[in-house]
Amino acid sequence: MIRVLFISFFLLITLEARENPFFPSKGEKDIPYTSNQVKLAEPLNRSSITLPSSARIIKKVTIEYENLDASIEKKSIELDNSIDWHLPIFISQSYSQAEKKTNSPTKKKKIKYKKIASVKYATFFALNKTLKIVTNDKIIRNFLLVKPHRIVIDFKKDTSLKSYIKENKDGIFCKVRVGNHSGYYRAVVELDGQYKYNMKKVSDGYIFNLR
Repeated sequence: MIRVLFISFFLLITLEARENPFFPSKGEKDIPYTSNQVKLAEPLNRSSITLPSSARIIKKVTIEYENLDASIEKKSIELDNSIDWHLPIFISQSYSQAEKKTNSPTKKKKIKYKKIASVKYATFFALNKTLKIVTNDKIIRNFLLVKPHRIVIDFKKDTSLKSYIKENKDGIFCKVRVGNHSGYYRAVVELDGQYKYNMKKVSDGYIFNLR
């Protein structure tokens, strides 16, 4: 009996045991310590950011977030997409997918311009970022001025037009001014932000496309 007890005691003291059961042994990973205090935050529904009128292409979106252990990290996504600065950019965790239209013929919509100003020899129409001027007169020069951004257009005609101003506050082409000069009349089209433009001649006048 004494011999059996001695062997059992020897086996017990030779077993490998952890010195402190409250700390991880070799091969186990530490779990970051976190606070017991729960930080309450409103659930993300939707938030937005508005860019300045000079913005044209979005290159990167970076999100800064807080982890469980209160550390702060960032994650980015690279982009290269054109944007319309008039519209805000949203961040959201909810979305809706538009229903796909199947077996339905596509109809071409007629382009419908809105008349924003008119004088005796020229009528000004707008559609989104396109300005159409219906006139029989030739443009002899056009250029862009800043502060505020505005397109200056000179039409060749010897006339006696009275000074004319028309505001379009809710539109991209927010003000049209027309005045008479010696041998030509000038139209100044004020814009709601920073743009470049190109111009092309059409059968009934000219079209200016902002970009």
